[in-house]
Amino acid sequence: MSIFKRSVTLAMTGASGAQYGFRLLECLVQAECRVQFLMSDAARVVVETETDLDLPADINLEEFLALNFDAEPGQIIVNTAKDWFSSVASGSSAPESMVICPASGGTLSAIASGASNNLIERAADVVIKEKCQLIVVPRETPLSEIHLENMLKLARLGVTILPAMPGFYQNPKTINDLIDFVVARILDHLDIKQDIIPRWGD
Repeated sequence: MSIFKRSVTLAMTGASGAQYGFRLLECLVQAECRVQFLMSDAARVVVETETDLDLPADINLEEFLALNFDAEPGQIIVNTAKDWFSSVASGSSAPESMVICPASGGTLSAIASGASNNLIERAADVVIKEKCQLIVVPRETPLSEIHLENMLKLARLGVTILPAMPGFYQNPKTINDLIDFVVARILDHLDIKQDIIPRWGD
């Protein structure tokens, strides 16, 4: 019997906004979720550009994340881009919930067209075909007609499109407050209790 409350697949791709993905990972760990973690090569470039984290090679990434996010043994499972034997690659063990945060325009396009060129795209394809929960967090501006058409196509398939658009009614004081706004909305849609931002009217 699993000691974790639920399993969530989290993928980070090559859009700006790595901070959103890592903050979400932190919150999922704190919520006692088991996290199947996927990261594209482009996401690594973004992380190197936007953060002070010095990510190790994939073979050591699982241990690195566990230490940096205070995870229990086995709580964060790192899957590589070509790990076709990963559980998230098969409909027989489809992820109950998957979040792509941040989601690049290229990733949106690949998923909308049914491409499965890597494990992130395949996992998303599995979630859609098995009618499970997929949340994508695009971080792009401005949006072209191509981006909008791909988002509309995915939304019609039941995918939640949750752009990284922080609100200001909570009177943010720091960049972290803005990050938390978006992450809190993701947690709400995952039905994971959160108190990192006050709710409207509170």
